[in-house]
Amino acid sequence: MHEISVSEQYHVLQREEPMSRVQMPFGEPAWLATKYADVKLVTTDPRFSRELAQGLDQPRMRRQQMGDGIMGMDPPDHSRLRRLVGKAFTARRLEQMRDGVKDLVNRLLDDMQAHGNSADLVEELARPLPVTVICDLLGVPQEDHKIFREWTQALVSDATAKGDVLDVYGDQLDNYVAGLVAQRREEPTDDLLGALVYARDAGDKLTENELISIAGAGLLTGGVETVSTALPSFVFTLLTQPELLAQLRADPDLMPTAIEELLRYVPINTAAMFARYATEDIRFGDVVVRAGDPVLPALHAANRDPEVFADPDRIDLTRKPNPHVAFGHGPHHCIGAQLARLELQEALKAILARFPDLRFADGREGVKWEYGVIVRGPSLLRIAW
Repeated sequence: MHEISVSEQYHVLQREEPMSRVQMPFGEPAWLATKYADVKLVTTDPRFSRELAQGLDQPRMRRQQMGDGIMGMDPPDHSRLRRLVGKAFTARRLEQMRDGVKDLVNRLLDDMQAHGNSADLVEELARPLPVTVICDLLGVPQEDHKIFREWTQALVSDATAKGDVLDVYGDQLDNYVAGLVAQRREEPTDDLLGALVYARDAGDKLTENELISIAGAGLLTGGVETVSTALPSFVFTLLTQPELLAQLRADPDLMPTAIEELLRYVPINTAAMFARYATEDIRFGDVVVRAGDPVLPALHAANRDPEVFADPDRIDLTRKPNPHVAFGHGPHHCIGAQLARLELQEALKAILARFPDLRFADGREGVKWEYGVIVRGPSLLRIAW
């Protein structure tokens, strides 16, 4: 199988059994939604609930269940928390961050070049870039960025798939964030964490656990792993389809639409997750999902639905419109999606401008892949220039 392919079985299911019964490695049986229209309905219709999943044996990849935090809420509580966090991700604030992201990318590339004519793109750029951005947003001291990287990788990696060290890393992260919260109370700051602490203490109905969950696992894993996985996957895709690389080099203005198409095409998540539970019987064609049944939305399958995307298994860097659901859809659409787009645009733009002779250092076969329990992508991608 191609390293970033989507199984042909999804197309078969879309044609023959778009709502199918599945059994994940752990948890109760579920329905799997593979058609774009069904995925959008499951993720937006209030008859499907994330809150109902709490305390149940949710279908999942890990033996142990992580706390869902904000992902385990329905409106209006979910909406309340999103409004608080959303203040940090306004279009105006993100554009103000662009120059800083651009400078950070160039500093990381400078460091790469200082050590020779080849480097591991994952370790030298894709991982430190989003960790630094989100840590700066939260106000995490520079000297602690490294441990945040370790926690992030641990929370999504195969090593914790059976829950062997999940409690340890989760507790370490929560305890660290609790310490930062205590510092903000002693010395208020204007970073995102400081704003959340102020909202909590000003009586904005933000509990201490919600505060720690949002700032820790919520923003950390959500704000880091998409970019650290997607960026090397995108570079791999372009290097293995040189005509696309040449097209993007010839027309750099294509970058925003190219990023959207790569987000649509490249599967970031390893599997459908965050099951929605039906609150009443709901019909999908010939299938009736009964009240209390969990449904898993397969975002990566929806992004290849031929009823929505012409020639879905081909990359079209000029594709418009491109209503992909790589960042989810509905109330739980990734709140940091625009920040991720910004980072991916600036990083890929700088890589192509800096390295006109960009290539695999060890050939395509030298790329190593990590198929974690949440995201997947290259764990080692050495490039040369």
